[in-house]
Amino acid sequence: MRIVDVSAFYAPKGGGVRAYVDRKLAAAAALGHEIIVLAPGKHDAVIRRGPGAVLETLASPPFPLDRRYRYFDNEKTLHRALDRWRPDFVEASSPWGSASMVARWDGAAPRALVMHADPLSAYAYRWFGPVASIETIDRGFDFFWRHLRRLGEAYDLVVSASGEFAARLSGGGMPGVVTIPMGVEPGIFAPWHRDPHYRAALLAECDLDPSATLLVGIGRHAAEKRWGMVIDAALSAGTLHPIALLLVGEGRLQGRLVARAGGSPHIRIPGPLADRAALARLMASADALVHGCEAETFCMVAAEARASGLPVIVPDRGGAADHADRAPSRRYRAGDVQALRDAILAFVAGRSSVAPRALEEAPRTMDMHFAELFQAYAALRSAVSRAA
Repeated sequence: MRIVDVSAFYAPKGGGVRAYVDRKLAAAAALGHEIIVLAPGKHDAVIRRGPGAVLETLASPPFPLDRRYRYFDNEKTLHRALDRWRPDFVEASSPWGSASMVARWDGAAPRALVMHADPLSAYAYRWFGPVASIETIDRGFDFFWRHLRRLGEAYDLVVSASGEFAARLSGGGMPGVVTIPMGVEPGIFAPWHRDPHYRAALLAECDLDPSATLLVGIGRHAAEKRWGMVIDAALSAGTLHPIALLLVGEGRLQGRLVARAGGSPHIRIPGPLADRAALARLMASADALVHGCEAETFCMVAAEARASGLPVIVPDRGGAADHADRAPSRRYRAGDVQALRDAILAFVAGRSSVAPRALEEAPRTMDMHFAELFQAYAALRSAVSRAA
């Protein structure tokens, strides 16, 4: 099957979507499919990534709010690319303009919309949540729900990686929603990477001894990640118990986060950690992952933490919530610093040991996700062919 993925969020210096697409390009050929990823780029280019794997960029303007990204602005050019590749199946991975462009393409191939973004949580709920309920905000943003419902009607399938997100989309009237969870990169994250001496050294850098609790937060330093809230909650909880917080990542808000920590020796913000083996060692050696963002569509970092045997303290909305389905992990009311503080304190009170954690089951991998995704595509293509 030839699959064309119209990937509006792909960028060479991007984050989770880039990693997802790169893995998809490798996985498709192994599963017997050909995949072509169409992405906005600085220039028109066709890059072959191996047998049956192609990345084609279409010259597109920069995205004004983040210069790492570009956006599709020419519907005819995108349609010509789809016509040229003659796909058996088309996937769009953004709920914005490119999804509408793909919906208007007059080709016969069935198509799926993969929801790699949750704009309502990232923006509307975060902006207006302090003064209005989710139901009230949804009524105020009914124009966007109408847009999502139109997209659902135009696509044969809508894919969500999170059960919580899928339920919210279906509850809002978007048809055809299914949940196909993502997974971790295989062979990297595991509990046996835990290193007590490394943990003790990290705590010593935070001016604490090994009896303290070591929390890690990992991700972009962006407003929707709510790292400021995480810092405030850790500082408040730290007045009752010795708690260290290590924030790993980078972004335009890093300076503000350093200022938010107020010079506390118990909070370190060292920057990004690109080495995957080093990240696996860090995750396995900490006591819990703490996350502030309720707008995740899957939350890869929480999945990696879980594969490392690391408990998570996460919001009760969004993809991160799916990973806190067993003790000692904790959920807290999204966007509420007091609720996060209480969740941290409850976790500390229940933490009986810093021994390595064994996994109850093998972690779900990204290759499992792609196998299920492409099976769903093949079944849908067969059904459409029989109906034709």
